[in-house]
Amino acid sequence: MAGNTFISDDEDEIGVEEEEVDEGPFGDRARDGEYDEDDEDDEGQDEYEKDGFIVDDVEEEEGEEEERADSDKERQKKKKRKKRDSERNYVLDEDDYELLQESNISVPRPKLENKKFKRLKKARRDVEEGSSGFSDEEEFDGNGMGGRTAEEKLKRSLFGDDNGQPLEDIAEEDEQAEEEEDVDMGEEDEMADFIVDEEEVDEHGAPVRGKKPKKSKQRPGISSYALQEAHEIFGDVEDLLRIRKLEVRDTYGETGERSLEDQFDPSVLSDKYMTEKDDRIREIDIPERTQISEESTGQPAIDELSVELEREWIFNQLVGGVVPFMNKRGSAAEDLNEVKSHIARFLELMHGQKLDIPFIAMYRKEEIFSLLQEPDEPEADIQNDPNWRATLKWHKVLWTIHDLDKKWLLLQKRKSALQLYYKKRFEEELRRVYDETRLTLNQQLFESVSKSLKAADSERELDDVDSKFNLHFPPGEVVLDEGQFKRPKRRSQYSICSKAGLWEVANKFGYSSEQFGLQISLEKMRMDELEDAKETPEEMASNFTCAMFETSQAVLKGARHMAAVEISCEPCVRRHVRSIFMENALVSTSPTSDGNVAIDSFHQFAGVKWLRDKPLTRFEDATWLLVQKAEEEKLLQVTIKLPEVVLDKLISDSNDYYLSDGVSRSAQLWNEQRKLILHDAFYNFLLPSMEKEARSFLTTRAKTWLLWQFGKLLWDKVSVAPFQQKENDVNTDEEAAPRVMACCWGPGKPATTFVMLDAAGEILDVLNAPSLSLSNQNVNAQQHKRNDQQRVQKFMMDHQPHVVALGAANLSCTRLKEDIYEIIFKMVEDNPRDVGHDMDNLNIFYGDESLPHLYENSRISVDQLPSQEGIIRRSVALGRCLQNPLAMVATLCGPGREILSWKLHPLENFLTPDEKYGKVEQVMVDITNQVGLDINLASSHEWLFAPLQFISGLGPRKAASLQRSLVRAGAIFTRKDLLTHHGLGKKVFINAVGFLRVRRSGLTSSSTQFIDLLDDTRIHPEFYGLAQELAKDIYREDVNDDVNDDDDMLEMAIEHVREKPQLLRAVDVHEYADQKNRLNRKETLNDIRLELIEGFQDRRRPYVEPSQDDEFYMISGETEETLSEGRIVQATVRRIQPQRAICVLESGLTGMLTKEDCADDWRDINELSDKLHEGDIITCKIKSIQKNRYQVFLTCRENEMRNNRLQNHRSMDPYYHEERSATHTEQEKAHKEKELAKKHLKPRIIVHPRFQNITSDEAVEFLSDKDPGESVICPNAHGPTHLTLTLKIYDGVYANKDIVEGGKEHKDITSLLRIGKTLKIGEDTFEDLDEVMDRYVDQLVAHLKAMLNYRKFRRGTKYEVDELLKIEKSENPMRIVYCFGISHEHPGTFILTYIKGSNPHHDYIGLYPKGFKFRKRMFEDIDRLVAYFQRHIDDPLDSSPSIRSVAAMVPMRSPATGGSSGFGGGCSGSAQVDEWRVGQCMDRDRTSRTGRGEYRNGGGQEGHPSRAPRLYGNRGRLRERGSCGQGRQVGVTKVVMAERFRSALIVEASSVADGVVSNASASSIPPSGSSEKSVAVDKTPFGIQASV
Repeated sequence: MAGNTFISDDEDEIGVEEEEVDEGPFGDRARDGEYDEDDEDDEGQDEYEKDGFIVDDVEEEEGEEEERADSDKERQKKKKRKKRDSERNYVLDEDDYELLQESNISVPRPKLENKKFKRLKKARRDVEEGSSGFSDEEEFDGNGMGGRTAEEKLKRSLFGDDNGQPLEDIAEEDEQAEEEEDVDMGEEDEMADFIVDEEEVDEHGAPVRGKKPKKSKQRPGISSYALQEAHEIFGDVEDLLRIRKLEVRDTYGETGERSLEDQFDPSVLSDKYMTEKDDRIREIDIPERTQISEESTGQPAIDELSVELEREWIFNQLVGGVVPFMNKRGSAAEDLNEVKSHIARFLELMHGQKLDIPFIAMYRKEEIFSLLQEPDEPEADIQNDPNWRATLKWHKVLWTIHDLDKKWLLLQKRKSALQLYYKKRFEEELRRVYDETRLTLNQQLFESVSKSLKAADSERELDDVDSKFNLHFPPGEVVLDEGQFKRPKRRSQYSICSKAGLWEVANKFGYSSEQFGLQISLEKMRMDELEDAKETPEEMASNFTCAMFETSQAVLKGARHMAAVEISCEPCVRRHVRSIFMENALVSTSPTSDGNVAIDSFHQFAGVKWLRDKPLTRFEDATWLLVQKAEEEKLLQVTIKLPEVVLDKLISDSNDYYLSDGVSRSAQLWNEQRKLILHDAFYNFLLPSMEKEARSFLTTRAKTWLLWQFGKLLWDKVSVAPFQQKENDVNTDEEAAPRVMACCWGPGKPATTFVMLDAAGEILDVLNAPSLSLSNQNVNAQQHKRNDQQRVQKFMMDHQPHVVALGAANLSCTRLKEDIYEIIFKMVEDNPRDVGHDMDNLNIFYGDESLPHLYENSRISVDQLPSQEGIIRRSVALGRCLQNPLAMVATLCGPGREILSWKLHPLENFLTPDEKYGKVEQVMVDITNQVGLDINLASSHEWLFAPLQFISGLGPRKAASLQRSLVRAGAIFTRKDLLTHHGLGKKVFINAVGFLRVRRSGLTSSSTQFIDLLDDTRIHPEFYGLAQELAKDIYREDVNDDVNDDDDMLEMAIEHVREKPQLLRAVDVHEYADQKNRLNRKETLNDIRLELIEGFQDRRRPYVEPSQDDEFYMISGETEETLSEGRIVQATVRRIQPQRAICVLESGLTGMLTKEDCADDWRDINELSDKLHEGDIITCKIKSIQKNRYQVFLTCRENEMRNNRLQNHRSMDPYYHEERSATHTEQEKAHKEKELAKKHLKPRIIVHPRFQNITSDEAVEFLSDKDPGESVICPNAHGPTHLTLTLKIYDGVYANKDIVEGGKEHKDITSLLRIGKTLKIGEDTFEDLDEVMDRYVDQLVAHLKAMLNYRKFRRGTKYEVDELLKIEKSENPMRIVYCFGISHEHPGTFILTYIKGSNPHHDYIGLYPKGFKFRKRMFEDIDRLVAYFQRHIDDPLDSSPSIRSVAAMVPMRSPATGGSSGFGGGCSGSAQVDEWRVGQCMDRDRTSRTGRGEYRNGGGQEGHPSRAPRLYGNRGRLRERGSCGQGRQVGVTKVVMAERFRSALIVEASSVADGVVSNASASSIPPSGSSEKSVAVDKTPFGIQASV
């Protein structure tokens, strides 16, 4: 904000003259130190920018055009003035000022401006001016006083002027005509804060008079940031908005050009309820919620006939079971008639007298008494039960009638609108159609539609009527009256047939759709016998053929379609079919293939996975919402259909009423056509339509049930009384709320925070204890902790809290609670005399932090506690929840509706925000009005005003206005002041006054002014006479003295009975009402008696300390649904002991896994560390839960894990019937394994461009569309100590490589999830992933691409390459042909194929970062390898090693054992490779095998059950999760004789090591008795190098 500016005596005259002179065309006066040329340049620049390229917002405002009329004359005058000012205010050069400053000579130095930043500074001043919300005319008063800054103007508008100028006169200054100037909007927004104008000072440091800020061309407006700044400086922004509205109104008149919406952001006005609509609602003397409701429904009709019709409709809806609790009432005729009369009276009170529901329920009980009784609620014996106490009551029936009333009014509103539209549309059709037959038919249709419209009493039936009307009178393209639009033309099949004249054929089929509907619904007896035409249908149809329908069959098909559509759109037909469908339809569900895998026994959809033939009427809860969601997620298939018996009967009845009884051939042909019509109408139109309606009906019903459940949970949360100390006397007028010390745990940033609240919930003190929760055992940490303990002890000694509220955030809070108790014990032990009586039995209660978290992050908390940190605001909310939970919840029901983020029901996401807030409002209105509001106490403590908006008759707008008035007044001494001094209208006052408590509290606590005792009761002022009469009668009987009716004696009588409540308890209300002839006020008299005993007695249920279960679920963050015995969970191993492993669940709970529960064969395990390692993530099952120790006991035994299919029987639906097949398909198994892999994937905390938190399958999918050589690094199933490198070798060929991490810290899970300090691949060690990519991957890729681009490289499978080479050999029989190819069986290796004679021979080439390994030799490039191959093609082998020395044919690590998850423990053989004799590989041509399947032991990717490539390069890992034996090897050999070469022993060998079949299924391995020969195999990083 700009600083204050003063005007010297010498400048006063100038200031006045400047007021009289209009600004120049750009609103800019000459500045000190600027020459005329600068100003002319500025003007020229601005003129150039106003050429239309830069558009000014102000140009859109009206009235500005006239101000520019005399701009030329004014510009000349302005120039002269600028020149004169420039001569008078001579300015030195910048260098001269610096020399004078160096010489210590003080000279007034005006601020110089750089020309290129002039516009930025102009924009800055414009922002300062605009953010104040006042125009230039308001910156100077009429007396020539100094120019006020925006800050002064705000102060003046909020607090009044020092000279005593009233607020009403602020906006009375004359508006001056000023020229527009160009201000670039973009520069203002982005650069407004870039250059800040400094305040000019004289040689004494005093500010000199500044120049008047120029007029901004932009539309004035105040940003939300500026409003927040103003709020922090001056107070409530709402007063600013209200006063500013008055100023604008006074300045511009009621119809002025500028409105508040032009100056403030709309969201600000909406949040503060300052829009024109809000003003209207505030001013009208009708309850606010009634006004809001009538905006959508319109003014309700209150005549006797309308009320009777609505009463019957509402009664039928209630008794019909729409409200679950209304259909349980007795059906006695007198009871039903009483309910009907009470419904009518309720509607009359609500619409006629404009009374709110809380007022009716409290003060008109006798008139609607049957609606206040719950069906299952026993009648209380108030008179004979001395312990009887009034409790809160949720008026469900009244709110239901209120909602049904709104539905009825909307229904009537729609019916009226449709009636007007139908009449208008019918008249249009009359003008268009000239055919008499058609006109007659249209007239009949219109009368039928009008009759159906009048009889419709639901939205469904209105839709039926509308569907029929639009069918016969489609909104086609019709030329309407002038000024009306043309409706779009609709071309349906029905309209095409109708336009072709087939409606005449359709009418000849027999009964019309209306006649058929009346008969089938039994609304009309059987009509005259249907007479069939003598001619056959085809003969008749031949007369109506045309270009579009060329044959009689086409004509009949079109006519049947028209008849079927008309039947399906007939309201009475639809009503009949609907009633049958809704009563008899059955719902069945079955899982899809994805759902069969995903939905286990603990899944959200487990209870609806297999529903069989469940009737629609049995869906009474939210089950259907789960079914609907599962169907949307493609996990369930849902069918809704009629039973065959019911459907057959429906079709049979329809045939009876639609077909003729004729027996002639013509009649039979016509009946065949009619059967086709009915079949089409039912199966293609009616039944699908009914299924959609059934779905909608089930959704509505389920949402209604869910809304009531949501409301019940909220009711249970809010209907709790504040915490009370046991020794508090609730009958005193002292504030019963305790002093609370609230504590919220913090990890350090923010620190654990203690906040002390007084009895009114205001902050007394704050303490941060960052070291209190430290678990570190070093000396410094312990010293810091002791210091914090001493500070907390002093904090408690100083403030003497009554109770400690500790936020239940996590398990650390349990240790914090122990620390606080330790401090309390130490305090009592060391300083027993200093511990006050208030701290006796000081307890620590856990508090739920869900609501305080919402408050911490809400806008209202920043407004109420603007300078406090988030954790302090959370602590304040935690303490206030103990002191006044109702006010705390109401605080979050403001414009932001933060309360909707409070998770109360697991299914509440199915509800819309408006639906939830409607139920929140109902609950809050009921509770707030039964509790009441102490307005004097709230006037002193703003947060206690939050429930005011829920008081009867009020709402957020009226409540905000009343709150401002009460805060300004400070205190109120009588309820009548609300009507006379605080702006409440008479109707609103009547609704609200009985629930507003006026007593000595707040500022009135020390006042001696008289306060009526009855104002501190729930007794309404209209019943004060009854209360005084009752008190007078009791007083007279007690003292045996006559009492006159003067005010003093009546007050004395009331005081007397309040001091002796036993006199009131002894009164028989029924007998007394009978004596006074007031039996019609018996309930009211009883309420008066109770209020005289104790005014505003708290009806809420007392606060109860959280149970052990409550504490467990609050601290763990779990619920009974998410954590229960038998549930499958994941746990991370933290520490391993000889007989047990200590794990941690995701929620932070400790899991105990004993050795006996580790595996089925636990007896064979010597050490538990052989089975588990620290950091391992295991999947286990919960055996039991110890809630007092926050521990769970786990099991990993396979037989226990498998036995979880039918564990969840808590709420099994009686229609649940599982239909499981004997075996799952392979696809389902693969899907389950894939999902399991995703579930077990533990995301790693690694940041690298090549790393992604995905499974191996997902890595393959990710690389599928990439080029060969692309790679990705992802987590490994071995746990957080391994990574997997996946490299794309070729299309469909992917190789995986283990990366072993080392140097990890094991102090917590976060440390384990970070990347290790060393990375090891085989024997190579790397420091980080960048080095892995540089030294390992990039070199591999370079050699890979060299091979793929080599001239002798051939694409295709091994068989395809062999065939290509055979063709080349046939063309060049004298040459030895060769080529390279990809090994699909062993990703990461290449095949060198060559033909010397007639059969192909194969050598394997390994891929290394250093090059290519061929026959145990390393080659840096391919050319050298080829040269060596050509020279040593016939070299013999060294010797024949034993079969046990043969290495695994496929040293690839498999993905998960037997699965496709990409994780697991498949390993290569354990045998080491001996030195091999280098020889030639002479494989015989195997023409019977193709592709990857040509090796008996190598199935490629297809051969492995997982359908995924195996990992590679893993060196002999002996421990496996499978059940195969360790070290077992099976050799498979085959002897082949060459045809043209010397005899040689050719063998193929494969090895199965450590229970892993080498890239082939186990079934493909021959018995161990097969002949065994050997193949030389070298291990490589990506495969093998083999020679025979």
